[in-house]
Amino acid sequence: MVVRKATKKDVDRLYDMLGQVQALHAKGRPDVFKAGTHKYKKEEIKEFLSCEISPVYVADLGDGVAVGYAFCDIREQEETSNLKQKKIFYLDDLCVDENYRGKGIGRKLYEYVLAQAEKFGCDSLTLNVWHLNESAVKFYEKVGMKPLKTTMEKLIKF
Repeated sequence: MVVRKATKKDVDRLYDMLGQVQALHAKGRPDVFKAGTHKYKKEEIKEFLSCEISPVYVADLGDGVAVGYAFCDIREQEETSNLKQKKIFYLDDLCVDENYRGKGIGRKLYEYVLAQAEKFGCDSLTLNVWHLNESAVKFYEKVGMKPLKTTMEKLIKF
């Protein structure tokens, strides 16, 4: 397996896997997520591919077909009266195709992303994970990530 920067030939596979994630989220929180949609349109994915501060990486099994992805973003936290300046490598979205899960692909993607964060001179790697996605929460805990902050809610109407 190889992890590499995504190219235009990966757009359809990226779009398919984004649909898998959206379906999982829409099933778990239909009050938040729309079923049958995608986080990004194909044109938006193509734009990411040429952006240095928003790299997209894919895992393929050596045949050129993406079986997992990581959408990333480099962010600057400006110094304020109460916060220190930081360079953050943000993991916007990580997915392994549902047909290839449990084979170590997610871990390889994560390790590659972590190495890229170090290469870019970032102070930290951060991400958001929806609590409804218990397998993702467990995965991130298993690779050593810890909660930074928690967003809480009280549903008023559903």
